[in-house]
Amino acid sequence: MSQKVNLKAYFERIGFVGSIAPTLATLETIHALHPAAIPFENLDPLMGLPVKLDHASLEKKLLSERRGGYCFEHNLLLMAMLRDLDYNVRGLAARVLWNNPAGAEGQPTHMLLAVDISGTTYIADPGFGGMTLTAPLKLKADVEQTTPHETYRLLNEETNWVLEARIGEEWKPLYMFDLTERTLADYEAANIAVSTDPASHFTRTLNVALSPPGERLSLHNNRFTRFAQGEEPERRMLSSVDEIRSVLSETFGIQLPSTDLLDQRLEAILTDAGVSET
Repeated sequence: MSQKVNLKAYFERIGFVGSIAPTLATLETIHALHPAAIPFENLDPLMGLPVKLDHASLEKKLLSERRGGYCFEHNLLLMAMLRDLDYNVRGLAARVLWNNPAGAEGQPTHMLLAVDISGTTYIADPGFGGMTLTAPLKLKADVEQTTPHETYRLLNEETNWVLEARIGEEWKPLYMFDLTERTLADYEAANIAVSTDPASHFTRTLNVALSPPGERLSLHNNRFTRFAQGEEPERRMLSSVDEIRSVLSETFGIQLPSTDLLDQRLEAILTDAGVSET
């Protein structure tokens, strides 16, 4: 039995209007709107709370509660929505290489999607934080592909593909993946590991990102950065819990959870950064 999907709530959340035909144009529109409206954020693992991947929990958190999430949450939600629109979608898994030179040797901890349209496969992924895709990419090697934000390319060697982004004049690897379809059980196992392991950066550091048109917004612990196309980055260090909460709610549009755990973790982040609120 197919799962019940609230397309109306999803469309309202991302601001989508127009044709819902399962075409590349529809996918491109959804893929640009999703990471501009639903933030990447790891508040739950940071607070030691479980990250639930069942569809009802995803809709409740990302749609009704106006929260965000990380890769599994974003891409499982998008996959369900696209399937309801009659797209042929498969879930894939990747090893993260971004800021992680040894990532190719580790376990896959990132989720992305493969979408087949008229005989062509595209990669979709609104869940890779500050460097997430804002357009689907054709699964084709050694071709520069522009998006509303950066330019990307895919490299292919045997069964492995590597996604790279052009940063300035350099190409930087983001992650490595193959085309093996993964199951919810695969993602649940990886999700438990990255959301509970004390060594995971998701349990130790605050990471938030949003990709509205023409800019990228990023919050790493108490460092806020705005990257606007054609401009020098704007960087600001946040010096209080109230200031971080304000940026989370007003800049990233996150409806903050009503728990003291968040303030406790934000206070710890400021302490580790050498910031005193006294």
